[in-house]
Amino acid sequence: MEDLKQRIKQMIVDHLFLAVTPSKIGDDEPLMENYGVDSVALFELVVGLEEDFGVSMEDRDFSVDTFRTVNTIAKFVEANS
Repeated sequence: MEDLKQRIKQMIVDHLFLAVTPSKIGDDEPLMENYGVDSVALFELVVGLEEDFGVSMEDRDFSVDTFRTVNTIAKFVEANS
């Protein structure tokens, strides 16, 4: 699970072009509040999940709560891969 979280953090930094090292992102840190994740950024993260983890998200499966923290994203990836 820790390896998965590190890969997710790297994906977040890469896809959102953040000026932060992946290791500085906390597992339970609120991504929307702390990194300005908006609707466009959410779309980029969905693309990142598909490209980097082979996880696809149908419109009916989409929930903002999935992208609240690294931990919530990791749970989604584990449940759908």
